[in-house]
Amino acid sequence: MAAKKILNFGAGPAKLPQEVLQKVQGELIDYHGEGISILEMSHRSKTYAGINDGAQQKLRLLLNIPENFKILFLQGGGTGQFASVPLNLIGKTGKADYIVTGNWSRLAAKEAEQYGKVNYVLPETKTFIGPPPKDQWKFSPDASYVYICDNETVYGVEYPEVPDTNGVPLVADMSSNFLTRPIDFSKYGAIFAGAQKNVGPAGVTIVIIREDLLNNALPVCPTILNYTIMARDNSLHNTPPVFSIYVMDLVFNWIKSQGGLKEMNRRSQVKSGLIYDTMIATKGFYSCPVNKSSRSRINIPFRIVPADVAKQAELEEKFLAGAEALGMIQLKGHRSVGGIRASLYNAVGVEDVQALADYMTNFYETASK
Repeated sequence: MAAKKILNFGAGPAKLPQEVLQKVQGELIDYHGEGISILEMSHRSKTYAGINDGAQQKLRLLLNIPENFKILFLQGGGTGQFASVPLNLIGKTGKADYIVTGNWSRLAAKEAEQYGKVNYVLPETKTFIGPPPKDQWKFSPDASYVYICDNETVYGVEYPEVPDTNGVPLVADMSSNFLTRPIDFSKYGAIFAGAQKNVGPAGVTIVIIREDLLNNALPVCPTILNYTIMARDNSLHNTPPVFSIYVMDLVFNWIKSQGGLKEMNRRSQVKSGLIYDTMIATKGFYSCPVNKSSRSRINIPFRIVPADVAKQAELEEKFLAGAEALGMIQLKGHRSVGGIRASLYNAVGVEDVQALADYMTNFYETASK
């Protein structure tokens, strides 16, 4: 009997392209005739040097990264970068601006407070539904950098456009929407992204930083977090996450074969549109609290809003159980906000999202009887 097809809507680690997984499976025991697995390969070998350099070059071409930006493959995840960013960049003035639009930018700001003065650009809020009007933004005149999380996975808030920082270097956490749309690097000083959502398995974090921002690390910055040292040593100062970088390299090949970032962006618009349109069609039965202008294309949180509000929790549990019975997994909302969340990363197909939208419609029709 054929196995039930699984539709993985997890927030991360997330679905990988089937073609990539099959390629990994075929090469795992004997990598390109070398008689050993990529899992056993020395990071000092010529073979791995080719993978490391090749992945950098492919990423540079995919994103059209200018030559004055360094590409680093680091460890520690996005959370590690919450410390790395201020340790490497806050030293210029001792101050930084943080635009907090959700859980991850809030945690990053809290971490940065250990290394300098943090100015919170936006008024404090307990609900994250999108940035307030620009006249409420308060930048400091001497910030070393401005920090954003381009897409907040927990609350489903995404920047529709790049904030204007008046020439101050902009640092962006793009962990959850990296490689889902083109990036204009003239507007950024640095970006970073954990791999485990759109790029590969957990273990590697990509940092892309403008060269003039190097050589500014605080004296207390650990070597392992020092961008300048890692750039100098081509991300090989210590043993890198070899397997994760190898899979990431294959994902870069897959994205190119699918049509590149323009196609990834088109698909993300189509996929998110299917879910948001279903919410409209079901007349408020499903509710997304985020302002329309800030709604994420990638992570869509929503709640069920029945006529009898007391039945909300019961209906959401039924929804999740019914979805799982159909092979749709990891749809439960983040533990801090509850509800339901669909994560629509690059490897999640349009047909997968159409199946979810159809289920949402069917569930609404059944519950409304």
